[in-house]
Amino acid sequence: MNPVGRSRCDPEPPLNITKDMITTLEIPPAVSRKQIVAGKRSAEKLLAPFDELAAASPNVVAKPVVEIDSRGQKYTLPRYLFLGPKGGGDIIRIGIFATIHGDEPEGALGLVRFVTALEKNPELAKGYALFIYPICNPTGFEDNTRHSHSGKDLNREFWVESPEPEVRALETEIWTHAFHGIITLHSDDTSGGLYGFVNGAVLSEHLLEPALQSAENFLPRNKRRTIDGFPARRGVLYSCYDGVLKSPAGLKQPPFEVTLETPQDAPLHLQVEALNAALQTILTEYRYLMAVAQNI
Repeated sequence: MNPVGRSRCDPEPPLNITKDMITTLEIPPAVSRKQIVAGKRSAEKLLAPFDELAAASPNVVAKPVVEIDSRGQKYTLPRYLFLGPKGGGDIIRIGIFATIHGDEPEGALGLVRFVTALEKNPELAKGYALFIYPICNPTGFEDNTRHSHSGKDLNREFWVESPEPEVRALETEIWTHAFHGIITLHSDDTSGGLYGFVNGAVLSEHLLEPALQSAENFLPRNKRRTIDGFPARRGVLYSCYDGVLKSPAGLKQPPFEVTLETPQDAPLHLQVEALNAALQTILTEYRYLMAVAQNI
């Protein structure tokens, strides 16, 4: 039972993940992350499912953020909006960010699965405007490297007056849209299980715990007392590195902030399914908590 007494999301049949979303070759859905061959990868192939939905669906809109110049080439920082059916109150704006480390495409693939599920059942996103950023580090993604072409770990550059164009563009997005919630997706090659970070509003913890419970339908949880150098309690961490992607300090109404981490060596399709289940649960739980708050 999760903290607010709601049931977990019922998982849909597994998505047939193919390596075509990352490179030009195919892989079986149960392949481990280490079996993916390094090399240049195609953002266009990974983004193709988003673009196809945007072309055919009234719920999905493709609105790239900005073009980035690097080594004489132009790279797009992609953004997609999923607009759910109208709810009973104000629209809830959530920003979901993936692949800030270029060698972690699992989050982007999880978002493909998530948006596909929402398209089949838009009521899951009732009352929401979801701002989806599947590839936040396009140069690192192309080269299969953690860092961008500049050699920087972009997830240590936020709100420190960084000159990195990806960081500046994403900071502008966070300022402009004043998100009610920020979710970031990562995969960890040193972890044997699921875990997550929480920050911001107190209710963040009450979103992460049920999200991890739903994700445990597919992968185990990391229950170590120390994860990634930080104290942890049943896979929940309350401290994080400086400069990570989050909202700026000092906001009067800070958003909830949740970071989800999958074990990178686990089968890729299970990481995708775990992220999809966790994201659906966060939408359900947050909408429920907001309804309860309005009635207090």
